[in-house]
Amino acid sequence: MRPMETGISVTRLDHDSPERFVGLGRALGASGLGLNQIVLRPGQRGRIHTHEHQEEVFIILRGTLTLEIEGTQQDIATDELVRIAPAVRRRLLNLGPGVCSMIALGAAGTHERRDGLAYTDWDAPEALPPQEVPLPDDLPPSELRTTG
Repeated sequence: MRPMETGISVTRLDHDSPERFVGLGRALGASGLGLNQIVLRPGQRGRIHTHEHQEEVFIILRGTLTLEIEGTQQDIATDELVRIAPAVRRRLLNLGPGVCSMIALGAAGTHERRDGLAYTDWDAPEALPPQEVPLPDDLPPSELRTTG
């Protein structure tokens, strides 16, 4: 396993990418999970596949993904998510009419839940479990943007 990158990184989604697979994880330097954008045009489909260890989650951003599981099709619409266990045979299809753009997340092993640390303010010397730090007050309307 390669070492985790430090700092932050930013990338951008491209719903019109000519590539089917856009390696977002690589672009961000993420090492603990697979993170890709998949762009399928009408009629495009992927390979029938499984994984040895990795479960996958697909987040549909645009269009409709038709997910084929053991020969049975199920539509996953915009703003829906689906999780697939490693050993389940699956294929991704786009039956149209438009482009289907999604985020694909993949990871293996056990996720470390609740490993976050919170601070009461920027100058706080010690971190606490998030549930022990109250949520801050909401911003006043005067600090909100008025245009996009």
